[in-house]
Amino acid sequence: MVLPYIKPINKVAVCADGFQMSVQASHFHYCSPRNDEGPYSTVEVGFPSEKEDLLVPYAELWNDDGSADYTDLVYAYVPSSVVLEVVAKHGGCDVTFLPLLD
Repeated sequence: MVLPYIKPINKVAVCADGFQMSVQASHFHYCSPRNDEGPYSTVEVGFPSEKEDLLVPYAELWNDDGSADYTDLVYAYVPSSVVLEVVAKHGGCDVTFLPLLD
């Protein structure tokens, strides 16, 4: 039996000031295009190490009252430009931990 190709998960992006976030894109993630090649105009960000105001508009809130622990959320269809702005705000990171951004 031949198993389908599954794109490896990216390592957590760690910025110069210690801020961390997962940035993923594939046919399984909230991104566009929704494929395994990219480049991606939007990506899925998850589980930042602290609340990041630039990401808040993309938060998938699960509580009926809109409350959230912003470090325990997935952020859907975050524009690549916002991801790069977050990275720059936090002093940069190893870009090999990011999907190919548009």
